[in-house]
Amino acid sequence: MTMEQDMEPALAGIRVVDFTHFVAGPFCTQLLGDLGAEVIKIENAARGDDFRRVGPQVAPGQSAPFLWTNRNKQGLALDLRNEAGLGVAKSLIANADIVVENFSAGVMRRFGLDYDTVGADLPRLIYCTVSAFRRDGRFAERAGFDPMVQAESGFMSLNGYPGSPPVRTGPAIMDISTSLMACNAVLAALAARSRTGRGQRVEVSLFDTAVTMLGFHAMYQLAGCAEPTRFGNHSPDTAPMGLFQAADGPLYIACANDQTFRQLAVEVIGSAELAAPDYASNADRVRNQERLATILNEALAHHTRQHWKERMEVAGVPVGVVRTLGEAMTSEEMRDSALVSRIPHPTAGTVPNIAAPLRLDGTPVVSPVAAPTLGQHRDAILARVLGYDEQRIAELAQAGAFGAPDISLA
Repeated sequence: MTMEQDMEPALAGIRVVDFTHFVAGPFCTQLLGDLGAEVIKIENAARGDDFRRVGPQVAPGQSAPFLWTNRNKQGLALDLRNEAGLGVAKSLIANADIVVENFSAGVMRRFGLDYDTVGADLPRLIYCTVSAFRRDGRFAERAGFDPMVQAESGFMSLNGYPGSPPVRTGPAIMDISTSLMACNAVLAALAARSRTGRGQRVEVSLFDTAVTMLGFHAMYQLAGCAEPTRFGNHSPDTAPMGLFQAADGPLYIACANDQTFRQLAVEVIGSAELAAPDYASNADRVRNQERLATILNEALAHHTRQHWKERMEVAGVPVGVVRTLGEAMTSEEMRDSALVSRIPHPTAGTVPNIAAPLRLDGTPVVSPVAAPTLGQHRDAILARVLGYDEQRIAELAQAGAFGAPDISLA
């Protein structure tokens, strides 16, 4: 056994009951699972998490997006409208350290699974709600999705080119960042419980996270600066920083200070024109960045991206080749990171996996296990967590606790 195999993960012994779907909840619980928590994913017995159907199917009921956000979980399908099924859910919560849910406002309350109901008898329970808007605010009942809060937070107004319409990001950046915030909140609550012995309710909303993701641009607005405008791939306050064209395609160059610019001008480009007073300071370069961009593009057009990338790396100038997703996934950097692999799957043989970007020497992340098929771990969960034997599980099935799953998702 290796030293890493002999080490317990950070969240060993922590049990999470996961009532989440789509992205802004499942990605949080996946991270908890990566860190070693036992994550029990509860799904609607009839149809499962709707994310199972979004995007290309890798196996029946196993879409690529669902696999991406439900690694290292055990699956249990319940009919919460059935008394027996609801009883199983309550029993699992009673044996949990953490509950995470991202249903619309009022759904968990209708089932009697909300924090006010279950938390009264479970003082150590940490109950995390991921919402669109704050549950204690005027807009608690509003449904919300990632692009919507990108629009309403002002985030979308910053993306795109001057004179063009606002643009959303391609990846679901608000869903993902909200999941990261939720994971932080849960870990903070666990740390607090280790001191006080008490759990608590925590909540993270898409809208609040979107405002955080505005970064310092929000502070510009609050400080009385002019309304920010869209600036495309360039920076409104630093130059040169942006997309520039080499002979065979674009590079992203970032000169965040005067020293880096001098390294670019002298050691990489070797242009006397760039030594002009017009480009001496960052303020000068921002003021004259259109002319500066023309000079750089003309110089870079004489050689390939790889040529300039190598020269800039030697000179200490931050640079990145603008790749397609396919190019990025097969790049040397990707191979070096060892993030992409294939892992076993019960029906597909193997499926692709993108590892968690976490490196903990003393408490390593767990080896990846593919997202569960619908209800895959029912008997094992009920036996291990609740002590149910085969007869009890059969009685629950007969009572309708596990519904009648869609066979296409099994």
